[in-house]
Amino acid sequence: MKRPGLLIILAIVVIVGFLGCNGYNGLVTQDEAVKKSWANVQTEYQNRSDLVGNLVNTVKGAANFEQKTLTDVVEARAKATSVNINADNLTPEKIAEFQAAQGQLSGSLSRLLATVEAYPTLKATENFTQLQRQLEGIENGIKNSRKVFNDEINVYNTKVRSFPMNILGGLFGFKQKEGFKADAGAEKAPEVKF
Repeated sequence: MKRPGLLIILAIVVIVGFLGCNGYNGLVTQDEAVKKSWANVQTEYQNRSDLVGNLVNTVKGAANFEQKTLTDVVEARAKATSVNINADNLTPEKIAEFQAAQGQLSGSLSRLLATVEAYPTLKATENFTQLQRQLEGIENGIKNSRKVFNDEINVYNTKVRSFPMNILGGLFGFKQKEGFKADAGAEKAPEVKF
């Protein structure tokens, strides 16, 4: 009579073990998807950083161009490339630091492109026009990569927080990760004046 009870307990242990392995593997798979999407975000930002050097050199060729604007862009680029975050350490503080550095570069680039409006000969050069188009494409790529990253973070965090994965994840060190948030003041509509 003891054997049927032992078989039932053994069957339960096997089922729980199978579900645990399957759940663990699902967490690992989703964690890797987050890391891959983070790498894609970093690649897009690196593409922008690489392009900024060419853009600055092209603008430098314009006579009497405002040196402070160029200096600001170069400094913001240096700061943005110095902030490196490992995909295993996506804490809210690290993401905020990364986002702030990238936001500073975005602001500098916006000021540079706005200043260029006063230089019609620069705007007319083929090199500058081509670089400006590439920059627009990269900015769209950054936006898309950030969206995919946030989508992956959402799936991962849902899995990590759901029962019983929250227990299993806690045992193996899987924690919630932070995604990108809107920049400060983004909730306010920009004022358009003509």
